Amino acid sequence: MRVISFNTQGIEQATDKGLFTWLADQDADVICLQDLRAKEYQLDDDKYHLDGYYPYFFDAFDDGYSGVAIYTRHLPKAIMTGLGFELCDYEGRFIQADFENVSISSLLVPSGLKNDAAQTVKHQFMEHLLAHFKKTQRKRRDFIFCGTLNTAHRTSDISNWYVSQSISGFLPSERAWMEELIGELGYVDTFREINKADRQYTWWPDYNRARKLNEGARLDYQLATGNILETINDGYIAKEQNFSEFAPLVIDYDIKL
Repeated sequence: MRVISFNTQGIEQATDKGLFTWLADQDADVICLQDLRAKEYQLDDDKYHLDGYYPYFFDAFDDGYSGVAIYTRHLPKAIMTGLGFELCDYEGRFIQADFENVSISSLLVPSGLKNDAAQTVKHQFMEHLLAHFKKTQRKRRDFIFCGTLNTAHRTSDISNWYVSQSISGFLPSERAWMEELIGELGYVDTFREINKADRQYTWWPDYNRARKLNEGARLDYQLATGNILETINDGYIAKEQNFSEFAPLVIDYDIKL
């Protein structure tokens, strides 16, 4: 099973840059997209469709903001949208597809870069999300959470890490949150299980120079419950694909849907 996760920063713009042409050639079983900035009814055009895939969307209530999607080759047993708290559900930040052996979700944590108020909202969202991760641990099935967490875990996951400690995305409190997920709760950072190298980033600021110099951060993950660890085969960050400020994250699992 191949799973791709990608933050589009606007699906219409990313599509115009060739996103769906690229996706059609990737042989993915599940594609998780975030930050669509469009509603499902606005994506009726054939250019937003993939032959052989079932598309599912969770829209934000406000126009032009957030929204997540899952495209899957395999018909899910169920689709779940939202997590039961306003910061997530009003802004269309979570959708999950349940299959026979695993549940796969597309997730978008808000950014706190704009101002202090945005950071407060991000912290509140992360608290609610942590409660969901804890509840998930008690369920008798496997899960893969795909998407932008807008937080780098370790110093190897961000450029200029010393200076970045005072910036949203690498604050001590955010890193402690990540450490609780991957440490205490036992979730698996699937990419790091196959690639331990430094400077493996999925996001670069909004200028071409940063991407060329590889000055960015790894803000995107496929976090999985413990049993998934032994199924991870391969994976990579598609850094050469310039559809948004983010790069697609591709992970291969020895799992049949």
